[in-house]
This record gives sequence, structure tokens and C-alpha cells, in this order.
Amino acid sequence: MQAQENVIWTSQSHNSSESMPVGGGDIGLNVWVEKGEVYLYLSRSGTFDENNTLLKLGRVKLKFSPNPFEGETFKQELVLKDGYAQINGANTQIKVWVDVFNPVVHLDIKSTQKITTEASYESWRFEDRITKGKENNQNSYKWAPQGIVTTAKDEIAFKNNGIQFYHQNKAETVFDVAVKQQGLEDRKSDLFNPLKNLIFGGSMQGKNMIPSGNYAGTYLNTPFQAWKLKSKSPSLNQEITIALNTSRTEISNWEKELYSINRSSNQKASIKWWNDYWNRSFIYINSKDERANQSSRNYQLFRYMLGCNAFGKYPTKFNGGLFTFDPQLTDSTLKYSPDFRNWGGGTHTAQNQRLVYWPMLKSGDFDMMKPQFDFYLDLLKNAEIRTESAWGHKGASFTEQLENFGLPNPAEYGWKRPANFNKGMEYNAWLEYEWDTVLEFCMMILETERYDNRNIEKYLPLIESSLNFFKEHYTYLAKQRGAKTLDADGHLVLYPGSGAETYKMAYNSTSTIAALKTVIERLIEQPNLAENKKMEWKAMLKTIPEISFRNFDAHTTIAPAKLWERINNTESPQLYPVYPWGIYGVGKLGLDTAINTFKYDKDVLKFRSHVGWKQDNIFAARLGLTEEAANLTTEKLKDSDRRFPAFWGPGFDWTPDHNWGGSGMIGLQEMLMQVDGKKIYLFPAWPKGWDVHFKLYAPYQTTVEVELKNGKIESLKVLPASRKADVLNMIK
Repeated sequence: MQAQENVIWTSQSHNSSESMPVGGGDIGLNVWVEKGEVYLYLSRSGTFDENNTLLKLGRVKLKFSPNPFEGETFKQELVLKDGYAQINGANTQIKVWVDVFNPVVHLDIKSTQKITTEASYESWRFEDRITKGKENNQNSYKWAPQGIVTTAKDEIAFKNNGIQFYHQNKAETVFDVAVKQQGLEDRKSDLFNPLKNLIFGGSMQGKNMIPSGNYAGTYLNTPFQAWKLKSKSPSLNQEITIALNTSRTEISNWEKELYSINRSSNQKASIKWWNDYWNRSFIYINSKDERANQSSRNYQLFRYMLGCNAFGKYPTKFNGGLFTFDPQLTDSTLKYSPDFRNWGGGTHTAQNQRLVYWPMLKSGDFDMMKPQFDFYLDLLKNAEIRTESAWGHKGASFTEQLENFGLPNPAEYGWKRPANFNKGMEYNAWLEYEWDTVLEFCMMILETERYDNRNIEKYLPLIESSLNFFKEHYTYLAKQRGAKTLDADGHLVLYPGSGAETYKMAYNSTSTIAALKTVIERLIEQPNLAENKKMEWKAMLKTIPEISFRNFDAHTTIAPAKLWERINNTESPQLYPVYPWGIYGVGKLGLDTAINTFKYDKDVLKFRSHVGWKQDNIFAARLGLTEEAANLTTEKLKDSDRRFPAFWGPGFDWTPDHNWGGSGMIGLQEMLMQVDGKKIYLFPAWPKGWDVHFKLYAPYQTTVEVELKNGKIESLKVLPASRKADVLNMIK
């Protein structure tokens, strides 16, 4: 990690939108200094309330006397290499860091003159809060609440010379509402329920600090109440710790767990973790083109944000991760509490989530992919029960807009459904028949085995059940329509289907065909797959239909499907065979057809953008289109409109937009290095004038580190060395 990558501010911030992300383990903080006071928002993976809002754990405020921020001296720096922030005022230094291995936030204060410290815990959940209108977009009820929706208050009190705070989920949650809505009450006791008995919160304590009363106030539009600790006497040093605990248990047990957490102030292990993280992989660009340098720096900044949830129980959310802030600073009409984020908390939008996790393969962050894989594995049984109940056949049905308990989001499922509408279906124009997104996560699992020789045996039932659903379901649908279950060529009839959320009521959707074909081929290659299973999957592979094509101005292009009824969104699934599925690309047959699709398909041209989850930069890189890849990727990875350069968004989602950052990372990686089987292509879409030093991962436990200067490779390190023979340099 290079020191120039650090973010340094020499003036205070105006509000929480000008905050800096700090974190570790599974904790994220927004840190800023406003009007001479230090603020932190506390967030943690998996803190879902009754309504499936991903609640923040509160706000902390530090106030000093005498105030070191009254003069001209000010510096706030994110020290990326070691994973912490440091704030300097006159005579005073505050280090903010999170223990990677214990759920503890540390605030270490040092001063050359004795100061008095006040540390306050501020909560807007001091009373029950009714959420109305668009505010319910933060939970699973969205635009269709069934009665009054309330965010229940937290329990907050002075305890053990500190402040203890927690949220305990009520007995009935949105899980119960969804189960009843979707006709699964007869199977309720068999269903996994992650919201039941969930308690989350923590305690703030300071050495030689004592409770010092309460106060009330309003931050932006949100009233709050505060509990305050104060130094017993002025001192040169002050240590404050905030320990967090999340557990499905009784409150007495939760408290025992909380106070047994190791609050040691030794930062060595955490610093080593961050140092190793930065050494594992990197991309440093040095170019006269400032856009390129900015892209490289923001790649590291976004990867830092991802690293803050390395050990989360839940995957990093695409719609803000752990770093959302007051919503009116993203959209001035949304004057809600800091808990708000658009598109929900416990709701999983796979079409967006995938872009947060794909770049972790080439960055070598395989451990960080586990929460995303386990998310699906935990829901497998629920998805299978849902399928069996709705259609009477086997296989796991994972819908788009999926709750963290494996059922469709209740609002998207639809409350006003026609009588006798199948209970397995979402009654929703965008999401109906879209259930192929799980296959990208199945592919990621298979890729971790190929990249890092990971043992993925426990995930094989998930992959097989996800594939089996398509065989079973489209056979079932064909039987409803007629005497034959396959078409004249012996292929499944994938109708009705969906080309992402865009090409609806699709017949043989290209994204689905590419997914099924690629995942089955990779599954068959699994060394620990039984021979009879291989035969079974080889038989299914023969039933997958071919991709369809169409013409634009005499140019053959990949069609989004064989047929479709309407266009609902602005995605380009006709290019999914390029990315993520890799059927077309550099060095492969049919590259000209894929390039034609990028250049001439009128929908693709109309939908093209660098914003949010758009993948055009990735498509361009995969097709070896250097100029287009460079322009789209630098647009995507340029400094955001916010103070912190990687707080992009809202795009189509929310701020900071993590699928914006993820797709930017993927684009930059693919410009530098692509893999096809054993082949490793260097610089398949790289501008000659961009000097770069990078280290990335390739399949078969391979790392590739390259220094490129003036269009020439100055240094190439490939481990293991035997893989060097598979490297092809494509810089032109």
C-alpha cells in the first residue's frame, strides 16, 4: 500500500455525508468532525430488526475541553496500510480503529496538555418510531405495509460505569407475515428464521470515565436522546471502547457474551491483517492521464470498504454496505432517520449483490466470499420447501428480491394477487420468472475451488438443487401445456423466463442458457463429484438449448432470448455470455459476433452507461475494446460527488453504491488480466500509455505480479513458476 493512497482532509466536515469509512472484522464506522466535535455512526453486519431494516447501532459523539479543533490545526487521515483513521487537532490526536478479530471499536486519545473528554451515545431509537410512506423502503414492507409499521425502541441505560444499548426483536417479525402471505404456515416449523430471538447492541466504556447525565437534541431532521460519559479528571490519555454483540439468545446470555468480549487495546494483529490484505493484491497506476490514477486509487479505497466486512455473518449489502448516512443528504426529500437505505436491509437483490462479490476472485479475497455463499446455503432448505409446496417438484427456487429467510420479498410477491395465482410466483412485472441469478453465486463457489483449491463439498447440494430446479420446473411447465416435455431437438423449453429484469416473458433467455450451460460444465469437472452424478449432469447439459441470434444492419449479434413479450428495464443480458459466463471473449470463437452485439445492438447502445450496476465497462474489457473499456471504467471509478472519493451513488440504488464500486473493480481487473482455462492474457484491453504495477490472482493457485512501463513489461512474477508458460502478453 502506497502512502499517497491515503485520504487526507485538512478541514472539518459539514455533515455525515462528508464522513470517512473506517472498519474491520464486520464493523463499519462513518467518522467525521463537525463544529469541533467528533462523530461516529456505528454499523455492523446482520443487525436486522423485526421489519428487516438493517439498523445502525447508534451514533457516538466526542467533545473535548479545551477544544483542540477551535484553532487552525486540523487533519483527518485514513491510514489505509494499517486500516485506521487518525484525527489531529491542536496538541491532540485521536486514533479510531476497529479490532479485526474482536467486535470492538477503539477510540485512543492522546494530548500534550490535560483535557477533559466527554463521550456520548446518541440514539434516535429512544422511543417506538412509526415509519410511513417511502421510509418503509428501508424494510421488507416497502410500498405495501399491512397496517402500521413500527421500528421498536432500543433499551439504553448506564451500566458498569458505561452505557449499554441493545435492540431485541419482538416475537412476531416480517418472517411470520411472509410465511402466512405465501401459504407456508403448514411448514413454518421447518423453516429457517434468522430474525427470531435476535438481539444486537453493545456497550461503551472509558477508562476513568463515569456516567454524566443525559441530553436531547436533533441532528438534521432526526430527534435523539443522549447518554454521556465524562472523564473523572483531565488527563493526557483517554481510551474509549465500544464492544458490540449480536446473538440469537436470551438477554441475560447476551449480556454475559457482551461483557466477556476482549477489549484489549493491542492493535498489532489488526494492523498485520490489513498489511497482509494490501500485500495480497493491488493495482497501482501511474499515468499522465489523471483519470487512470484516480481509478487506481478509488479501486483501493473501495476494496478497503469491502475489507471492513471480511468476517461478517452476512454479505456486504450492495445498497450502502456498512457506510450509509442520513438519507436527506442523498435525497433531500427523504428526511428520515440514519437507519434508512433504499431497497431494504435484509432483502437480497442478487442481480446487484453479484457485482460486489465477483471481483474478490482476482483480488484473492476468497475468505471474504464465505458470507455470501453461506447466505444461500442457509436458505437452501427454505427454497426447496417453497418449490415443493408451490409446484410439487424438487429443486431450490431462489427468486430475485429474496429475503434473508429465503422467501420472496412480501411487497414484490404482491398482496393484491389474482385468485388462484400460483403461490410460488412473484406477482411483479420486473421479477416474474427471474430465478437464474443464484447461478452466478454457484459459479463463484466453483471458481473458488478452481482459483484457490477450496473445499466446496458442503456447497455442492446448493449448486445441484439450484440447477435441478430448472430441469424440474421447465419439465413441469411443459407438461401443463402439452404431451411433450422437450422441443424437437430434445431441449428444455425455457418458457416463461426472463432476461435479467429487462426482457420479460422470454422464451429461451440467453442469460439463463449461458448460466445453465457454464455451471453444469464446471460442476461436471468437480473432482469429488460421484460418477453417477456426473452422468446425470451430462444428460442435463444435452437438454440446454442453444443461444439465439439476431441481426442489426447485416451484423449478426447475440439475441437476449429466442422471443420476448416486452422490455421492462435497461440491462443488457445479451452480453452475459461475455460476462460473467465467458462463452465469448478474447481468444475465443465468435468474438466478432459478441463485438457486433456491443457495437450494433440498438438496446445495448440505448442502455449504455457507467452508472451504478451497469456492466458496459466490463463487457468492453472482456471484448478487448481498449478505448471503450478505458473510458467506461475511468468514468465509473472517478471520484464520487461526495467528500470521500469512493462514496458513489445513489445510481439506481443508494449511497455509497457498492455495486457501482464492484463493477468498477471488475472492469479494471479485466482490462489488466483475463483467464481462459489455463491461459492467462495480460493487458487484453490496456492503454499503452498507462504504467501500472499490479498483483492479481488466476486459477490454479496462481498469482501474477507485473510492472509495465512505457508499454513494456519490466517485471513479471508468476507463482508457481510453472504457470509462466501459460501467460500471453497482449499489449499492443
